[in-house]
Amino acid sequence: MRICHVITRLIIGGAQENTVLTCRGLTERGHEVTLISGPETGPEGSLWDKAEVAGCALVRVNSLRRAVRPISDWRAARELRRLFLQLQPDVVHTHSSKAGILGRWAAAMAGVPVVVHTIHGMSFNRTQGRLTQLVYRGLERSAARYTTSFVAVADAMVNQAVAAGIAPRQQFVTIRSGVETERFTPDANARRHCRKEWGVRDDNVVVGTIARLFPNKGHAEILLALASAIVRQPKLRFVWIGDGTLRHQFEKWLKDGELGEFVRMVGLVPTEKVPYCINGFDVMLHASRWEGLPRAVVQGLLSEVPAVSFDNDGAPEVVRTGETGILVPLGDINGLSDALVRLAGDAELRRDMGRRGRELCRKEFDWHNMVEQLEQLYGRLLASKPSAGSSGG
Repeated sequence: MRICHVITRLIIGGAQENTVLTCRGLTERGHEVTLISGPETGPEGSLWDKAEVAGCALVRVNSLRRAVRPISDWRAARELRRLFLQLQPDVVHTHSSKAGILGRWAAAMAGVPVVVHTIHGMSFNRTQGRLTQLVYRGLERSAARYTTSFVAVADAMVNQAVAAGIAPRQQFVTIRSGVETERFTPDANARRHCRKEWGVRDDNVVVGTIARLFPNKGHAEILLALASAIVRQPKLRFVWIGDGTLRHQFEKWLKDGELGEFVRMVGLVPTEKVPYCINGFDVMLHASRWEGLPRAVVQGLLSEVPAVSFDNDGAPEVVRTGETGILVPLGDINGLSDALVRLAGDAELRRDMGRRGRELCRKEFDWHNMVEQLEQLYGRLLASKPSAGSSGG
């Protein structure tokens, strides 16, 4: 099959990692794959280096930008249509809000037989104002007219999209966002060396967070929770991996609250070093206010690190209270603190949850399974259009 994947930007993030792995896997399976993206990166870091070794063709569309800019967006849509007419793909698969809306329209105008869109997280969500939500909901409903099938990374995304009237339920399929499971395994040596780098003792309980330092990623809530948790459990230490626009603000809050000695802000780390860092954690803390399905939690569980998370969106599909971690009602700061104190005081419970989490995630989130399921989906969709496509799957 000839397949084009389109995403707004290749920053370090779950949707981008998913897309690059998909392109790599489909290329390895013999398909002709082109990855199209805008040129923007940011303080989150870039995945262009990973894309360049994925084996697929790469195209940068300079007018494809994250910010809403009508003239630039129109140019991007026209450029995407031109590319699709040139490449004649059997399948166009879009990711992220901007690329999803422009890319699906362009694919339809170019007569692409099958158009697929992945919902990594809803473009309209609880963190936005009512007007913004209404606008994005309207745009998504419009783009759905050009969509053959939707892929969701979590059942929660399907439920939310159907409830919002985006499309009928039968138009959706859940395919878990794949992870290189072989890279995430418990490693005692990595744990020892990593914790030494961070300056934490063997008896410290390290709570790790992997997230961009941006609004709504949960760091403000974590700061409130850790202050009370440390009073009750002084062994707790916190490590934040990631960078972003709010870094200086958080550093100031830590200094003003005299909490700097308890929190290590590591900043960006190369993606290949993430498994090494996770081995230094005892607990993975995920406090984002919205998420499709928390990829960092899956990576932590694969490394036998249990999770504490707000109960929202796709989190309950991997964080199962009493089994793989502890879920806390969204926004419940005291609940976050209590969960951290509980896990910090029970090493055996952490070990049991970690083992169960690894067992859950090893097969369900393996990236090879994701690629195989997508390949089968494309084949089924093309087979339902007998006059379309160069290979019919």
